[in-house]
Amino acid sequence: MGQVSRIVGVYDANGGLRGELAYLVGKATGRHCTLCDITHSPVRRRREWDAYIASLPVPFVTLHRNERDAAITEATTGREACVVAECADGSIVFLLGSADLARAGDVTGLARALDDALGSAGLTWPGPTPTP
Repeated sequence: MGQVSRIVGVYDANGGLRGELAYLVGKATGRHCTLCDITHSPVRRRREWDAYIASLPVPFVTLHRNERDAAITEATTGREACVVAECADGSIVFLLGSADLARAGDVTGLARALDDALGSAGLTWPGPTPTP
């Protein structure tokens, strides 16, 4: 079994002012990011999201499409919004896609889906399983 060293969530949006404006226009026309729906309310990051990621034994970072490094870009392009695990051996394992995030629906659902996906991929947290 591999051990997780970092979790990375990739938003289906670009960062920066231009990206945020494009996202708002898209949202107004019915397009949305399933990871944004979990991590943010209409005006700010959700407190329960901040509490969940603070409870994890590894960092959970979120990136916009235009903020990814080459390895994350290679693993996630065309699959946004999504969540991947970076492992201690340097590998990147795709865990959750946009449909999985939509089914999760909220922070608690994402935590369960993430634990299930890690188990299915044969990956472990470095320590006890966190709870949302």
